[in-house]
Amino acid sequence: MIGRIVAERRRLLRPAARVPQPGTGLPPAPLSPWRLRGLAVCASTESELDRWLAQLLPASSGALRQPLALLAVHQRFGHGQQGRPWLAPRGGVWLSAALPWPEDPAEAAAPGLAVAVGLALQLEQLGLPVRLKWPNDLLLEGPDGRLAKVAGLLPRLRLRGKRIRWARLGVGLNGLNPVPAGAINLRRCLGTRGADPARLAARVLLALEWAIAAAGRPEQVRALAEQRLHRAAEPLRLDGEDWRPLGLERDGGLRLQCGTRQRVLQRCFDLGP
Repeated sequence: MIGRIVAERRRLLRPAARVPQPGTGLPPAPLSPWRLRGLAVCASTESELDRWLAQLLPASSGALRQPLALLAVHQRFGHGQQGRPWLAPRGGVWLSAALPWPEDPAEAAAPGLAVAVGLALQLEQLGLPVRLKWPNDLLLEGPDGRLAKVAGLLPRLRLRGKRIRWARLGVGLNGLNPVPAGAINLRRCLGTRGADPARLAARVLLALEWAIAAAGRPEQVRALAEQRLHRAAEPLRLDGEDWRPLGLERDGGLRLQCGTRQRVLQRCFDLGP
């Protein structure tokens, strides 16, 4: 599995295979080579990555210098935001990664926004117009004309004191796998060959690399994410009032307005121990 993913990533990095993205500067490769692991089946890639990181980077160590990713063909107990179950059968991309990130939070982009933009850029290269549903989902138009979930992200930061040690991202991308109501897989858009999990996993790695390269440019990341932000026709009901989204904050918060008042809705964001 890993060999096929690495070969496909290498193919996508060839100049002839790349589609320019004006104003985004897709990076050529991470600063250090990936460390990758693949599993046929596991309970959760998040739990497996926890164990791997504990072996490689004890609590006394400093910041992460090399990106790591663990991929599974099938997750039996995948989970998303706030511990919600995430269906992860064979045919999709189920990945958890730890990424080098700027150590000063004031200079760092929100990892969820950065990876969402990176993945959106990769899907846009395939001709798919992606919308970002705050805080964690990527949407595509389904056959009924409605937007449906194609991918979900689980962003976290690992801190020591007030310094960032690394960013963590769980990524679930629907490829050939069956999906529940309200979701869509890429086979419907790209066909069986285009939605091959190894091909898609290579693009997810490139999306993560874009995020690493853009991690020190929080305003650019925010602006690119806001361009793709899905703004529902119906207002958001909070505390008995109707609020409408205005845009995104640099830290990934959603800025809302009700009349002349504004507020920022923050994602439930795990900072790690």
